[in-house]
Amino acid sequence: MVQESEIKGNYFESLWKFFASVKLTVVVLLSLAALSIIGTLIPQNESPAEYFRAFGPFMYRVLATLDIFDMYRSWWFQGLIILLTVNIIICSIERLQTTGKIIFTRNPKFNLGNYRRRKSRKDLVITGEIGAALDFSKNVLAREFRFCKVQSAADGFAITAEKGRWTRLGVYGVHLSVVILLIGSLVGSLRGFEGYANIAEGEYTDTIQLRFKDGTLKLPFAIQCDDFDVQFYDTGAPKEFRSKLTIIENGQAVLQKDIIVNDPLRYKGINIFQSSYGKLDGQAGAANITGEIELGFQSKTSGMTYNIKASMNKPVEIPDGLGTFVLDKYYPAAEFRGMAVGPAFQGTLTPTEGKPFPVLLPVRFPKFDSMRKGTAVISVLQTGDIFEQRYFTGLQVTKDPGVSLVYVGFIMMILGCVVTFFMSHQQVVVEIQPKGKKVALMLSGKANKNKVGFQYKLERLAEKLAAIDLTNR
Repeated sequence: MVQESEIKGNYFESLWKFFASVKLTVVVLLSLAALSIIGTLIPQNESPAEYFRAFGPFMYRVLATLDIFDMYRSWWFQGLIILLTVNIIICSIERLQTTGKIIFTRNPKFNLGNYRRRKSRKDLVITGEIGAALDFSKNVLAREFRFCKVQSAADGFAITAEKGRWTRLGVYGVHLSVVILLIGSLVGSLRGFEGYANIAEGEYTDTIQLRFKDGTLKLPFAIQCDDFDVQFYDTGAPKEFRSKLTIIENGQAVLQKDIIVNDPLRYKGINIFQSSYGKLDGQAGAANITGEIELGFQSKTSGMTYNIKASMNKPVEIPDGLGTFVLDKYYPAAEFRGMAVGPAFQGTLTPTEGKPFPVLLPVRFPKFDSMRKGTAVISVLQTGDIFEQRYFTGLQVTKDPGVSLVYVGFIMMILGCVVTFFMSHQQVVVEIQPKGKKVALMLSGKANKNKVGFQYKLERLAEKLAAIDLTNR
């Protein structure tokens, strides 16, 4: 019977071969490329109404079920990223088992027979003693190569030298950088968020509306908009808009900064960008009303009309003994018995004899109050420039805990590419043998990359070794 351990061993071996397959790498990369094209053709994270109108009810349900409208955050797209990450790691381990024998050995092997047969070998005959030639050659190579060793060979000696074994790790550095980039993207997708908040001047919020999913998110601190300023070109287009923000944590202001586009506020890994702005139409109350309002008061008894300027929350005396009147509130969009009457003021009329009662004064309908029973008819004659324009700031709030991993990955990729494409593992052999009263030198070597540049280096080494002939004259 087949042992259970053998079955498990065969299973894990097959699984390892599957993940170590280059074919798997190609299939996953092509799949990601194809899906990225689809994600480009189909706009991501639009409103459901837009997709419903563009694709119809049936295709909308199909594409929504497959998470095509937010594919980069879908479980299957992230699954492909994880599959590619595992594939790269196992492929690197598989290849490193062979390459590691070259990189991490303390005594590199030099097969003199292979070096003697290389076409790039250089043969020199110099005048001098073999001992002087050996010392001189070793000094020349020691200045160029980190590892340098002398060994016996036939009737003479062989000097073996090498450098740059570690450069073979460059490609694995690139592999590792890709893995770090993929992990960074996954961490950002799973643990990060992106949302927005509109905050009026003087107000604050600790909640944002999430962009890629329904619902809101409560922040660990509050954002307060102390002030908002916008500058315009002569054409009326916005030139610059700036928000003065304060971060409030545990009831205390901990950070304050003016932000503009591309100059965000960052706090505890959360980025706050200046995104947009808008005008506030006003709100119930008198907080955004400045200046005086001209009111008209007509006595129903005498028919006399009096124009009086009034300010918010300041009572005015009405002639003819009609009492006092005070403006209490302003509504940008008022209603009267279920009908919209537009912007309106609300005041309180206190007759000389009687109880105070509210009066609604729509700005667009000066004779509106004539329908009311009473001794005085009140109307808004002129508002002038009394409305102080207020704005809200539109903020984009993001958090991407994987961004530091992405930065590390890019730096590692750059370094790995520099090592991979511009550095090489080089080995050189100088064989020294007596030749009558002279000494024969054979110079040979190899490099795993940039063979043209290495050939030029061998020629320079040969020129240096030939100089021993001059030193012994």
